[in-house]
Amino acid sequence: MMKTIRNMILLSVMGAFSLSVQAGGNASAGKAIASEKCQACHGADGNSTQAQYPRLAGQHQDYLERALTEYQSGARKNPIMMGFAAGLSEQDKKDAAAWFSSQKGLTSPVLAHTVSK
Repeated sequence: MMKTIRNMILLSVMGAFSLSVQAGGNASAGKAIASEKCQACHGADGNSTQAQYPRLAGQHQDYLERALTEYQSGARKNPIMMGFAAGLSEQDKKDAAAWFSSQKGLTSPVLAHTVSK
């Protein structure tokens, strides 16, 4: 009985993990999308050097996907981004978001008073 319950729990956990991996996007494919559509403004790895373009590197993947979806729907208004996002499929959005979220972004400095000794 315990073995059956343990196996059911193990299968459930494995199934949940595989769903999240499938839904996550492919960072390698996202790199190709980024180099074609995004790098001129946001940089090849998402670390823009121009203040008017946000840095995408290290952002949460779900945030980036939602932002692209909102540009497509018009919920976010930016003519340049609306044009770029318009041609992206659902998989393209997942892949590009996977690429940028996997890149090292800026880090916040640790303040002296937040460090425990």
